[in-house]
Parts: sequence; C-alpha cells; structure tokens
Amino acid sequence: MIGSLDTTPLTSGNFQFICDLVRRDAAIVIEKGKEYLVETRLAPVAMREGLASVNALVDVIRAVGNGNPGLTSSVIDALTTNETLFFRDLNPFDALRDHLIPKFRAANPATPLSIWSAASSSGQEAYSIAMLLNESFPGQPARILGTDISNHIVKRAVAGRYDQLEVNRGLPAKLLVKYFRQETGGWLLDERIRRQVDFRTMNLAGNWPLLPRFHVVFLRNVMIYFDLETRRRILRKVRDTLIPGGYLVLGSAETTVMVDPGYVPVSVGKATFYQAAAQKT
Repeated sequence: MIGSLDTTPLTSGNFQFICDLVRRDAAIVIEKGKEYLVETRLAPVAMREGLASVNALVDVIRAVGNGNPGLTSSVIDALTTNETLFFRDLNPFDALRDHLIPKFRAANPATPLSIWSAASSSGQEAYSIAMLLNESFPGQPARILGTDISNHIVKRAVAGRYDQLEVNRGLPAKLLVKYFRQETGGWLLDERIRRQVDFRTMNLAGNWPLLPRFHVVFLRNVMIYFDLETRRRILRKVRDTLIPGGYLVLGSAETTVMVDPGYVPVSVGKATFYQAAAQKT
C-alpha cells in the first residue's frame, strides 16, 4: 500500500495507454518494463484526485478523454524527469566562462548575450548561468531564457526557492552565502538573479513560439527520452535559433553524431559543444 492507495499493478492495457498518451503529448518514450516507475510516479496524482488506485486514475483519463486537460497535464508532469542541480557537470560552465563569453564579447561587445536553458526543470541550470555572469562578467547585458514542459515546475523555477538538499547539490558555499537568503524550510534566491531569467512553459516536441536568436543553447539530458525522429526535429529547430557561430550544449551521454549532420562537434576547454556546420568559424 502507498498510504491508503490500492497498489494493484497497472493492467497491461492501462500501461500501454499511458505510454501512448505521454508519447503523443510530450514525445517521451516509456519502454516496456517501466511499469513500476509509472505506478510510483502516478500514485501521488491518484491520491490527490481521491481515487482508489493508479488503474482508477487511468480509467478516469480514458473516460474523459480531452475533457480534463488539467488531469492529463498532471500525469505528464509526474512522468517528466526533473532531475537537475546547480552547475551540473561543471565543464560546460567553465567553457562558457573561459572561452565562449569572452569570444562573443570580443566579436560584438555591445550585443547582449542570449542564452537558452531548454528543459530547465526547477531553474538550477538557468540560475547557474546567471550567477556565473554576475561573478565573472558584472554588468554584462544578457538575456537568459529557461523553458520546461511542466507548468508546475516552471512556477517553482520562477519562485527561486530551494530546500537544503537542492542547494547542497553543486552550489558552491560562497555563492549560497552571496545570492541566497535562508528562510523557514529552505533558501530564497536573490531577486536580482531571479529577474535575469525569463521562464516559460514550452513543449520541445510541440509547436514552438517565436524565439530570439541565441549565442548558446543548453539542451542537456533530455534528448535521451525522445525517439530518433523527434531528436532530429528538435535539433533542426535549435539550429534555426542559433546565431552564426552559436553553440549547442548537450548532456555528456548525448551527441548530434549520426543524428543531425548539420552540427560539428567542437572541443571548448574540457567540454564538447556543437556548432551548425555552415556556421563554423
């Protein structure tokens, strides 16, 4: 039992229905054998809705179809991986500070830097970029966009509140002291940093809004959840958002090689970034 919830395993039909729903609406692929993961993630949703089991939750979604988009959104939110931390995999941030930002500043000193943290989850990556700019390039005009599919998680990012475990993960102590204020139950990020990031809800696998051009796009640790065709479509659209000479940053287990030949891997410091082939400088 999970609380008072009936923990009867998902039926094969209900599991397949959830897999199809998440793939249709978020292009996320859930493989067979992940039944327990789905049950665990959806149990809190079922309890919140006052339902007896995860199977009952799926039955309700089947019955109402598109008549309850909020419930469907809650299911997708629950099944979206929101694993993140401050300054995750430090090498890309070192490369941004030591190589890329100086390069762009030298080429166009009056142009504001434009950086997109796609799939930004609860905001740690975007805020890490903002703190890096404040520490190493004070006064540098910049636009930082953070997007995520989950409206709930975007609201968390905008609030800029983190618990003790979250600030312990990757955030240097000197930055915690400098940019956060301790509150009951956690820490609040300084408003100056929060104002530097514009967070929006956005489905990378859906229709994109009109976006500005970016010097750097961070798209890390999310492509692994999409099928090949979705990855190709997203990478093609990202290329269209990059300025000439702009860079894409992927997770350490991700690559454009054999996925999108329009990118060229480029070593920057200890990190590997990707440039559009026609834009390589």
